[in-house]
Parts: sequence; C-alpha cells; structure tokens
Amino acid sequence: MAGVSYTIRRANPRFSFFADAEVTLVDGTWVRGQLSELSSRGCYIDMLEPIPVRTKLRLRICDGMRACEVHGKVIYMHSGGGFGIFGMGVLFEEMSAEQHSAIDAWLRGLAAHLGKIWERTPCSQIRG
Repeated sequence: MAGVSYTIRRANPRFSFFADAEVTLVDGTWVRGQLSELSSRGCYIDMLEPIPVRTKLRLRICDGMRACEVHGKVIYMHSGGGFGIFGMGVLFEEMSAEQHSAIDAWLRGLAAHLGKIWERTPCSQIRG
C-alpha cells in the first residue's frame, strides 16, 4: 500500500551512538567495526567482515572516553548493498552490574541529549 508508514515498536529504546567496536570471536579472530546504535539489550555494528548469525563474540565498545566489554551473539546481519560493509545486530548476553552500569550511563547521556526524561522509567524496568 503506497503512502503507508510503519512504526517499529521496540521494548528497549535504541539510540544512535558512534563508538569503536572491537570484536573477538571464540577462535581468537579479532575484527574492528563501528558501533552505530545502542540499547540496553544490544547494539548494531557496521563492519567490513561479515560475521554469521548465531556467532558468539566478545565486544569491546570504546567511545574515546569510556570503554565497556560485553559478551554477545549476532542475531541478524545485513549486506551493505555492494559497498563492502556489513551491518549486524548483536544481542548482549549475561552482563555484570558493572557492565550494566556502563551501558546505562551511555544510554542516559544519549537520552538526555535528545531531551528525553530517562529517570521516569528506570533502566532495570526497560530491559525486560
């Protein structure tokens, strides 16, 4: 149907967030990427190397001031349409309180930057 717009409702708000991503696979392979979106449950990474869906990985996120390392799994992958860039959605796995705190700090900063009132919905309620 032409002219119909679709709204994607997410349980966890996703924010544009640009940071370096260092991905380490189980076999020790190390790949660099660019994080472009962040939520409390995962992120979206642009890379030059495709990583298959269901691949487990260790991810180091660094925004130039802070860094956080988490474990995750690739849940979907997009081809860059011939430009040699692949995008992948990563779901964070079990996280420690320190890891949650680091991700939450970034999300609060992003929400404040967008003028949202983050404190009304604690991150612990958003995670689902």
